[in-house]
Amino acid sequence: MSIYFWIVILYLGLLMSISVWKSRAIKNQEDFMVAGRKVPTYKLVGTLLCTWIGSGSLLAGAGLAARVGISELWMAAGAWVGIVIVFFLAGRVRRIAQYTVPDILELRYNKYARILGTIVIVIAYTTIVGYQFRGGGFVLNLVAGIPEWQGVLLTAGFIITFTAFAGMLSIVSVDIINGTVITIAVILAVPLVFMNLGGAEYVAAEIDPQLFTVLGGHSWIWVMGVFFPTFLLLMGESNMYQKFYSAENEKSAKNAVVLWVIGTIIIETAIATLAILAFSHFNAIDPSSILHLAVEDSERIILHTARFATEVGIPLAGGLLLICATVAIITSTGNSFLLTPSTNLTRDIYQRFINPEASEQRVVFFQRSMVILLGVMAWLLLTQFRTILDMAFTAYTMVGAGLTPALLAAFLWKRVTTPGGVASIATGMGVTVLITIINSVLPEPWIPTTYIVLPAAGMSVLVLIVVSLLTQPDPKEKWEKFYEKDVALSDAIEEFK
Repeated sequence: MSIYFWIVILYLGLLMSISVWKSRAIKNQEDFMVAGRKVPTYKLVGTLLCTWIGSGSLLAGAGLAARVGISELWMAAGAWVGIVIVFFLAGRVRRIAQYTVPDILELRYNKYARILGTIVIVIAYTTIVGYQFRGGGFVLNLVAGIPEWQGVLLTAGFIITFTAFAGMLSIVSVDIINGTVITIAVILAVPLVFMNLGGAEYVAAEIDPQLFTVLGGHSWIWVMGVFFPTFLLLMGESNMYQKFYSAENEKSAKNAVVLWVIGTIIIETAIATLAILAFSHFNAIDPSSILHLAVEDSERIILHTARFATEVGIPLAGGLLLICATVAIITSTGNSFLLTPSTNLTRDIYQRFINPEASEQRVVFFQRSMVILLGVMAWLLLTQFRTILDMAFTAYTMVGAGLTPALLAAFLWKRVTTPGGVASIATGMGVTVLITIINSVLPEPWIPTTYIVLPAAGMSVLVLIVVSLLTQPDPKEKWEKFYEKDVALSDAIEEFK
């Protein structure tokens, strides 16, 4: 076995040790679901960053950047803009202090909104977990020669076990380590590869200039197709809301958002740049060489760069660090996206409708069982998609079209009604599922996954507005708590007086 394999094993062992240790601190569902609501700003930044920078960025995003260039950042920019908007909601979200997004949906609409929201999250998030498993299979195949399908199973086993031990407590603890490794590895790799390949002269002579243009030769329709899935996903992202609920106070939640957007912009730009530079080199190598990377394998470019780091000027230690960053990205995202739907099934179905009087111990046991069940479902979903990019866009659209319009309306539009919110969730979810099923049975997609957000989100918003305007306004008690004045602003006004 190579040194890469052993460094992966050691790193995973460190993460698992922390999870087992933290499991001793679990006393109730609040500890497991939202880390006791005691997470400080620096831990919140780390876990938000690690959750967002997943295989969608490392594999799908990097592969897209390798093929289309810097215009891939339109996909990342959707999240950046979404995070900025979220800044203005973070304090209010923390103040409401629920456990899940469906909690909010029932609070503003009704129990049917909670049920539909839970279904949306379970489908979307198990899909996202599924491609973390696939990413782990890529890593183990690369560093140890393990067949991909076996690597997927091993990755699934680790992520499921890790998450089941200590829930949010373990995730926020290890994500400080993961966030540091990711940031250092990616930021150091870019200048090393750039200088080794020949700097600006190499870029000018060997790389298509169009790869560094804003649109990359694409239309604005394409831009909207890649921008809106991440934009809408981010603002309806249940992981994010659950982590805001974990914050020790409103100020911590808002401060974390500022640092989160800065970190996300830096790291995703670095990943895209590294993918473009490294792919231009590895793709140009003789196809008979083990170093060659074909266009159809472009989603592996960051992993390929880590494994053959010295070929592009990265020292062995840098390659090992980049592999650890890859492992950190895959495991941290897999853990978070597995915990959230298990929380939804526990809180929004089991506690709400099946066993409202369940003891704290029974609730935690049920959620751990759901972690295992959803992990198996995520593995099964892998067979339904052609690429990781397809999985990513479908999952993003499911949340972005199914949850985000109704969720944002709860905070931003007093005139939204209960029928409008419920109809919007059902429409966004239904259109996404319908297009996905049709695409899966046809030889070629009916609507490419790059564009499914446009009809799905468009119909969801249209139904939200039309049904709300055609039905009676909800009573004030339904919406007033979503519009309480910001505490910090109120304090500042009082002080001024």
